[in-house]
Amino acid sequence: MALRFGTDGVRAEAFTVLTPEYVRALGAASATVLDGDSLIVGRDTRESGPELQRAFAQGCASVGVAVVDLGVVPTPAVAHMCAVDSLPGAMLSASHNPWQDNGVKLFASGGRKLSDADQDIIQRELDERPSIDDPGTAIEMGHGSIDLYVDTVVNSIDGRFDGIRVVLDSANGSASTTAAMIFERLGADVLSLADEPDGRNINDGVGSTHPDFLQAAVSEHHAVAGFAFDGDADRITAVGADGAVIDGDRIIAMTALDRRERGRLVDDTVVITVMANLGFRIAMEAEGINLIETPVGDRYVLEVLDQGGYSLGGEQSGHVIHRDLATTGDGVLTAVQLLDAAVRRGVDLGDWATGVMTRYPQILENVRTDDKIPDLLERLAPAIETEERALGTDGRVLIRESGTEPV
Repeated sequence: MALRFGTDGVRAEAFTVLTPEYVRALGAASATVLDGDSLIVGRDTRESGPELQRAFAQGCASVGVAVVDLGVVPTPAVAHMCAVDSLPGAMLSASHNPWQDNGVKLFASGGRKLSDADQDIIQRELDERPSIDDPGTAIEMGHGSIDLYVDTVVNSIDGRFDGIRVVLDSANGSASTTAAMIFERLGADVLSLADEPDGRNINDGVGSTHPDFLQAAVSEHHAVAGFAFDGDADRITAVGADGAVIDGDRIIAMTALDRRERGRLVDDTVVITVMANLGFRIAMEAEGINLIETPVGDRYVLEVLDQGGYSLGGEQSGHVIHRDLATTGDGVLTAVQLLDAAVRRGVDLGDWATGVMTRYPQILENVRTDDKIPDLLERLAPAIETEERALGTDGRVLIRESGTEPV
């Protein structure tokens, strides 16, 4: 089959590439390889979600595995319930992509993302059995509850946000089921936006990839801060009262400093990807914080976090992983942790973000390709070396193939 695993499961246009037949076969392959008599499944708000989730469940049923349906929930809620129940899981979502796309993210028993080796085994199983002759009827063990997940995020801090006005942009996605509830339980004065999904408005001019919508709302309503999530709520972009956007690099930098001061940054180490801004690297070096670099993809960050027992890592894109609190990146948990740190320190979130690091100019150019170029880096090596010599220690050149798009 043409569709293959990328950096975060599989993702493609629903019904044309990511067909119910493919998802059914993927369900069977996943249930065969991953341990467990049942499998926890959730989805975001896309129009294609119910049918593709049903197909995945049929695939599981074909090999005798039942599903626990969480309904519309954030990806980190699926991971959390997998950890609580020691079961594998799946999330039907295409993250920040438009509504026409969908995807499947998989979790091993205990809520951890799959390694390359895990994905390769499932891919081989899928290649050997690319279709299900008799899908049968999906076996459901009832609808699961995410109350434990919500309680865990609320109880992750000792403080409260009483009277603090915040704006939440749920991207018309999964965060619409949990974000406002969590902040309201903590006492915040919440203005909840983009929380009326209709199946086609997910990420449409809103969410973490469209911060201008959040900026305008924070300014208009004189909020202390704003937080925008992506379609499945595992990513975050923040905005301070001054309207300045706070990206993943700044969020990680602020969190690292706060955690180190409280003795909660294991080995004074943060795990980042190759996309982290040069200014972040310089700021952390000046603070004596060690950095470990991985390829792009939060599952690579998670692998290193688990291998070294570290507590904090993430990506510039807004995947922030508090490994001592969660098994994966969680946008809402990150928002709660970040605002709590600012409140405890008695600082304005925007001022703190501006002062924590100097963001170096960073240009990202996507070059679309028709096919993979296996010797790409070898062919570009002389040009890369020339640019690196010219930049010296004041700049970086990064050439990489996307794991989710043909660029």
